[in-house]
Amino acid sequence: STTTTPELTMASLRSMLMSGARMGWAAQATRVTAVQPTRSIRTMNFGGTEEEVTERADFPIDKIQKIFADDKFAVIGYGVQGRAQSMNMRDSGLGEQIVVGLREGGPSWKLAEKDGWVAGENLLPIAEAAAQGSVIMYLLSDAGQKASWSTILPHLTTGKSLYFSHGFAVEYKEDTGVVPPADIDVFLCAPKGSGTTVRSLFLEGRGINSSVAIHQDVSGNARERAFALGVAIGSGYLYETNFKKEVLSDLTGERGTLMGAIQGLFLAQYEVLRENGHSPSEAFNETVEEATQSLYPLIANNGMDWMYANCSTTAQRGALDWYPKFYAATKPVFAELYSEVANGNEARRTLDCNSKSTYAEDLDKELAVIREHEMWVTGKVVRELRPENQTKA
Repeated sequence: STTTTPELTMASLRSMLMSGARMGWAAQATRVTAVQPTRSIRTMNFGGTEEEVTERADFPIDKIQKIFADDKFAVIGYGVQGRAQSMNMRDSGLGEQIVVGLREGGPSWKLAEKDGWVAGENLLPIAEAAAQGSVIMYLLSDAGQKASWSTILPHLTTGKSLYFSHGFAVEYKEDTGVVPPADIDVFLCAPKGSGTTVRSLFLEGRGINSSVAIHQDVSGNARERAFALGVAIGSGYLYETNFKKEVLSDLTGERGTLMGAIQGLFLAQYEVLRENGHSPSEAFNETVEEATQSLYPLIANNGMDWMYANCSTTAQRGALDWYPKFYAATKPVFAELYSEVANGNEARRTLDCNSKSTYAEDLDKELAVIREHEMWVTGKVVRELRPENQTKA
């Protein structure tokens, strides 16, 4: 069950989210404490394996504030995760305990000011923020963490905590040089989604799924602090893993079904349809639009079998006959992918590409290939035709 405070209903939260899309996240400064599930820590069966589940209700705001009563959070980095997590923490009642550390005068600095962080008060150069923080939230990109480690390291003094949202820098320490001091707590909370989603789900009064891992527990309290901070940054349900497994699963997922594989599958089907005389709009609708707007939500809500059961018998038969062929064709590719992640090749390639001075320009060129492909040019037009996107007369 849930309870909703009189001043903030789910309807108003949804309204806040929609207006936030138009006005920017800084407009959403209302503290989001409205929806509080009543379930507690428990063990659940996941396909035959017992796992402990932690939910937001296990760490209400007053408990989080008590756990971190004597702490100062230094959020280093203001990309999609740094921005979302710092704003969620601020809206959860920890705002007076946060400083954001960025390169002074850069684009992220200006965005942080726009979001309400004040230069010289809670918006500081990286070294100054790290010096103030007792919990240093290291949320730069993986390449950025490597580049800035020498700036952060002197401020990781005895008794502090080092927080990540990805285990990359620590797991691939031979390539990044990131080796935390032995006398501090080191833990992570890794949201299973973009920072944009971390923020939007928080504003809806919901929460994103996240993993938690402990690398070093010097204080004896690292686990509790990791889960508490995970809730503060916007998690609704959390599960425990370790740094290595978080990295391997995360990199595999991003390159696989979450991003890389799905673009490859969409593109292959679209091009086959076009090569056989189908129009761009038909090819896009049968490849992408129906998937994202009709079928994927059914999978998200009730599972693959339910989606199959709620499609035509012709669609059912075809899907059941053909999925084993796609499985057989793609599993070797996933096995190769996992191997490349596990042996560090993917990490080294990522660091090499993302550390180049031409990174931004190179990335824009690569994204332009996708953006300017007929499939996604068609997609832009199709999206404009959705009823909710039609300009009202």
